[in-house]
Amino acid sequence: MTCYRFNTNCVQGTYDPKSGEPRVLPIVQSTTFAYDDSDYVADLFDLKAAGSFYTRLGNPTTDGFEGKINLLEGGVGALALSSGQSASMFAILNICKAGDHVISSSSIYGGTYNLFDVSLRKLGIDFTFVDPDESAEALLSCAKPNTKAIFGETIANPGMNVLNFEKFSSVAKALDIPFIVDNTLATPFLCRPFEHGANIIVHSASKYTDGHATSLGGVLIDGGNYNWDNGKFPGLVEPDESYHGLKYTETFGAAAYIVKARVQLQRDFGCTPSPFNSFMFHLGLETLHLRMERHSENALKLAEFLSEHPCVEWVKYPGLKSSPYHELAQKYLPKGSSGILSFGIKGGAKAGKELVKHLDLVRLVVHLGDLRTSILHPASTTHRQLNEQQQINSGIYPEMIRVSVGIEDIHDLIEDFDQALRAAAV
Repeated sequence: MTCYRFNTNCVQGTYDPKSGEPRVLPIVQSTTFAYDDSDYVADLFDLKAAGSFYTRLGNPTTDGFEGKINLLEGGVGALALSSGQSASMFAILNICKAGDHVISSSSIYGGTYNLFDVSLRKLGIDFTFVDPDESAEALLSCAKPNTKAIFGETIANPGMNVLNFEKFSSVAKALDIPFIVDNTLATPFLCRPFEHGANIIVHSASKYTDGHATSLGGVLIDGGNYNWDNGKFPGLVEPDESYHGLKYTETFGAAAYIVKARVQLQRDFGCTPSPFNSFMFHLGLETLHLRMERHSENALKLAEFLSEHPCVEWVKYPGLKSSPYHELAQKYLPKGSSGILSFGIKGGAKAGKELVKHLDLVRLVVHLGDLRTSILHPASTTHRQLNEQQQINSGIYPEMIRVSVGIEDIHDLIEDFDQALRAAAV
């Protein structure tokens, strides 16, 4: 196969119709598939043959989406799931059990923090949350004999930290554990974590992958670049009796992790995306390169405007030269710093609520990453389950307003924020 560039892969990657087949990836809205040979179906169940036999485990439309996102990230395999939360959950559960431990950046999405700190703790998995800006030595000091992974976000939501991949990767290698990265806000267009030492990538596909706020889903991608046969991950090395003693590393080599996630976790827990949503994600990826350029361009211009506005206390955006993460952004996000920024309005939370009332074009929504500009007050919404100290540890302050900058005309966005800020300050 010809090796095409990223933008071309967004448009045409992996789906290659034969003569007379649909030019656009079709929606296969079916739970089941017909076969003529029982022995072949038995081979499907025993993982000896490839093919779709039940949509919970695989579907031609979902296969198309998985193939494209895997191509764009540069992995060995991808697993589409019903939400970004499912992707983060599977990323951990695929290698951890009760009694294991994970190091996680504290500056992560509030839903992920709760998943780790509440639900997965109830399953017996321990987490230590650390400031991602701490030294490598500080991160290493959090390790325990049962530590099985380290987790971070490329761009933290909504703290706007840029992950120091070199530092996190060095810690992972020193501990001989996998490095898991949530690449939702950056997308593979702006950053390809496998090129910077990551081993596993997760996305909330509901955000920039979809790009239009229509579909809920997530995806887990395996870099195929970690040695699971190091004595720490018996579930990937020892026989799986539910598949007649099959050994994942022995049978599937570099793709052992992602195969296990599909045939074991998705088999038992479900979390399967609908074929229609997979179609929408595949469609969204076709314009990812165009949208991310405009999201990043608009966000930088809006951040620069807000930085000079008399009603604004502070602005966080990695693309700003004044940002403490600007150097890391130049290193890991050379094509742009995505479309999310946060700022503190003078007058605190009360002024923030007033701001919402006066915005016209920009709307208050519990979402980010689509082509329409929106705002949110994280402390009272996405991160409200965290206590005040946990919010601060995650980079959340009472006056913080998060903006998901869309692809509208930037002049209209600036004018809308300007009039709303001035009205809120009265």
